[in-house]
Amino acid sequence: MSIVFEKPKALTDAQLHYCPGCTHGIIHRLVAECLEELGVTGKTIGVAPVGCSVFAYNYFNCDMIQAAHGRAPAVATGVKRALPDHVVFTYQGDGDLAAIGTAETVHSAARGENITVIFVNNAIYGMTGGQMAPTSLPGQVTQTSPYGRDVEKVGYPLRVCELLSNVDGAGYLERVAVNNVKNIKNAKKAIMKGFKNQIEGKGFSLIEVLSTCPTNWGMTPERALQWVDEAMIPYYPLGVYKDKYADKEGE
Repeated sequence: MSIVFEKPKALTDAQLHYCPGCTHGIIHRLVAECLEELGVTGKTIGVAPVGCSVFAYNYFNCDMIQAAHGRAPAVATGVKRALPDHVVFTYQGDGDLAAIGTAETVHSAARGENITVIFVNNAIYGMTGGQMAPTSLPGQVTQTSPYGRDVEKVGYPLRVCELLSNVDGAGYLERVAVNNVKNIKNAKKAIMKGFKNQIEGKGFSLIEVLSTCPTNWGMTPERALQWVDEAMIPYYPLGVYKDKYADKEGE
């Protein structure tokens, strides 16, 4: 019998530690599929900081480096400059990338570092118990905003793709989601492009992935997928926010 579907070899056999219904596992698979299809798994180095992705080194069959909280783009910069023939990516959550690591993210983009950033946005701090994150929506209830996020007191959510689209050094920015089949297919295309851009020397690419956190949202996995459509996508519209090579490629 011929095999029609199997786990990518770029993923290990380790059992995922993520909560039931969390879409980190889907994103892991998409990253692994892209690395495998590009034939670069053996010369890829991933960088994961602190957060729900802290154990990413258990799941990817490529070299992995653990970075301090928020510092993955800085570490990836050093790795890529030392090993320019390798594929280097970061895998970061929103509390990590958009809060503690905001400076590293912005300045890596401003320098046009030739790295690929996978940015997982689930609108909350996941690993540390569900506190309000820079990406938590207006009115969203979290452990530290029990009456909902009050924008008059704590400000508005940070839209990372929109922010970085004004940074000249950023090459490719796209926001995708993984809450249904159509969106998952589009997410893979975006991740693939982010890796291809790096291989072709086109500089900084960031793919923002809207993800679920059923445990800290206080929802069932099914309801969490619906909430991405109902609440997250209206505030964080999907699409390409910058592709400075598109015109040259005739897209």
